[in-house]
Amino acid sequence: MAKIFAIANQKGGVGKTTTSVNLAAALARLGKRVLLVDLDPQGNATMGSGIDKRTLERTVYQVLIGLSDVTEASVRSEVGGYDVLPANRELAGAEIELVDFDERETRLKEALAAVDDQYDFVLIDAPPALSLLTLNGLCAAHGVVIPMQCEYYALEGLSDLVATIKKVHANLNTNLKVIGLLRVMFDPRMTLSQQVSTQLERHFGDKVFRSVIPRNVRLAEAPSHGIPGVVFDPSSKGAKAYIDFGAEMIERLDTL
Repeated sequence: MAKIFAIANQKGGVGKTTTSVNLAAALARLGKRVLLVDLDPQGNATMGSGIDKRTLERTVYQVLIGLSDVTEASVRSEVGGYDVLPANRELAGAEIELVDFDERETRLKEALAAVDDQYDFVLIDAPPALSLLTLNGLCAAHGVVIPMQCEYYALEGLSDLVATIKKVHANLNTNLKVIGLLRVMFDPRMTLSQQVSTQLERHFGDKVFRSVIPRNVRLAEAPSHGIPGVVFDPSSKGAKAYIDFGAEMIERLDTL
């Protein structure tokens, strides 16, 4: 049975897609069968996995509106070693079309149930806004991984996200829980980063992952080559940190 995790944060630019792509590649390197679901119409996780979103005949859009299944629409990321349920701009139209569907929040959950035995991990790269697409991701997931920068505004956004997760848990998906908070783009030279990191550990305890992803140029360069950072430069600090994070995710499954 696959463990399904949404990588989510209502704040944009916090490393959700970087985390989704590199965690998928790290888990694949650790021998796990992984499906990465791109739920963002920008299709950045698709492109970052080495898949050209402009040439796709089927995407997650067709899956959500019932014109395709997950197996038909999935594409192999040869560079990453995992499968991708890709996205492109078509997905933006799903927001409007899904309004007319019954049980519109659980369309993705129903679609993923058909491939439950084919993967160890399903990772969902959710868009930054609380939309019908994000709700589909949260309803399909067993848990949420929250990547966040150690800065003041990130703390403000975190309380909103936790409130959203509690509402979804209460009304739509009683299995949903916060798996953990991942500190990303961390710069140990900044006093504020250290202070916020300490605050997170104090308030959230073991919900904060031990792994910390540093601010790293090689991770930032990798998407322009269509290669996960873990593969682009395995010796970089960022790649090693994501491999450690993948191992910690596997370890954390025992506690779920």
